[in-house]
Amino acid sequence: MKTFWMIVSGVSIVVAAYFLLLRDFDTAFVVAVAGAVAWFLNYRAQLKEITAKADLEEQNIEQDYDDSDQ
Repeated sequence: MKTFWMIVSGVSIVVAAYFLLLRDFDTAFVVAVAGAVAWFLNYRAQLKEITAKADLEEQNIEQDYDDSDQ
């Protein structure tokens, strides 16, 4: 999913630049904001993946600790 959001973000930047060349500043702004939102969603997906891995590792450590007490 992160690759999708990075592609959307990159395409949005190119499209915003195109509208800037046409001097259509309102449309360029809207497209640039959409690109920024896509970048944020990419960042969020990366953080969710990192958090899920950390939670899984923590559960494994707790399970190993509980097994060693018995």
